[in-house]
Amino acid sequence: MNVLSLFDGCSSGQVALNRLGYTFDGIYRNYYASEIDKPAIKVTQANFPKTFQLGDVRDIDPFEVSCWDIDLMMGGSPCTGFSFAGKQLNFNDPQSKLFFHFIEILSVVKPKYVLLENVRMKKEYQDTISYHMGFEPQAINSNLASGQNRYRLYWWGKRVGDTYEQIPIPPMIDKGIVMQDILEDGYATDEMTSSGKSHCLTARYNGAVWWNSIERKQRTMVLKDNPTMSKDGLIRVGTADLKGHDSIKRVYAQEGKAPTLTTMQGGHREPKVAIGRIVNRRLDENGTRKDDQLDLPFTRQLEIRDDGKSNCLTTVQKDNVVVSKDMWRKLTPLECERLQTLPDNYTNHVSNSQRYKMIGNGWTVDVIAHILKTMDYEKKYLLTDPIWDERWTR
Repeated sequence: MNVLSLFDGCSSGQVALNRLGYTFDGIYRNYYASEIDKPAIKVTQANFPKTFQLGDVRDIDPFEVSCWDIDLMMGGSPCTGFSFAGKQLNFNDPQSKLFFHFIEILSVVKPKYVLLENVRMKKEYQDTISYHMGFEPQAINSNLASGQNRYRLYWWGKRVGDTYEQIPIPPMIDKGIVMQDILEDGYATDEMTSSGKSHCLTARYNGAVWWNSIERKQRTMVLKDNPTMSKDGLIRVGTADLKGHDSIKRVYAQEGKAPTLTTMQGGHREPKVAIGRIVNRRLDENGTRKDDQLDLPFTRQLEIRDDGKSNCLTTVQKDNVVVSKDMWRKLTPLECERLQTLPDNYTNHVSNSQRYKMIGNGWTVDVIAHILKTMDYEKKYLLTDPIWDERWTR
């Protein structure tokens, strides 16, 4: 198989193909990547050294590429002009205009399969893209495959003659993953959590102490009264004591999903998780805990230990203090990798700020793998190296 990946980023698409059993030897099976971000290229080459880097998509000669017998062409063209979080410049945005380079190359190269990904957008913008692609997109929320709420559109098609037709994507089964499942510190839960899952604490934090590990990253927040889960699975529990737009102040419970990852460049844009857990308590009118008064309704609150430690499975205390202020921390780059279902430390070849950026710009690997497995293509080359098997299978 020969693959052409435009706007390749840190090569999340190649991770997905690798996870399905496709490998590239740089001789008979080639992966060609177009990317201009140097840190992202560095991460790709560190993980996949046989990747052919083509540089800027605007410098690619489609007629030269057409001689390479491309089986699959894929990419996620820049979304800045379409995103509801942006200025809605549509194709007047110089980055979003790069979509037309994707179409130009597609029309000349004519690969067997094509995959285009982009954000949820206004119907008029979506219709323009669909017109040029020749078929409609399909929507998938990454929260089915990961602990992240990430709604995206996928134009997934197969060439029939000189045009492309949509390939139906099978429904995804919800894996039920929430933020607490991806936390690096393995923060323990017990029977009082909504998910019922428990995790052992790793040696990284030497038992259960938070203070020594993330002391400089701790902040206070004001709790939200009776937090509830949104339709997308997020549980906002408080507002961080930060300056700036409301969107960067939102703190979420680990029992729910994480918000959509962005490029997270400065200004506390990284997702924030509460150091605590959601519990049900019976409280009187003064806010005093009265669990024995069964006539009082349950109130959902955030609970922590007042000694700054997380609960161990062997030292669960059901009488922990419910406080009016709590602590939060940013998700680490490794935790963000897990939200995108990337292998652990896949991006650790560059600085943390660059890791956040490329992870937020990337794809949710397991979603892409779910889509690509519908290819009617013989997989002759499967992974056999046990080291790679262990690394790419989570």
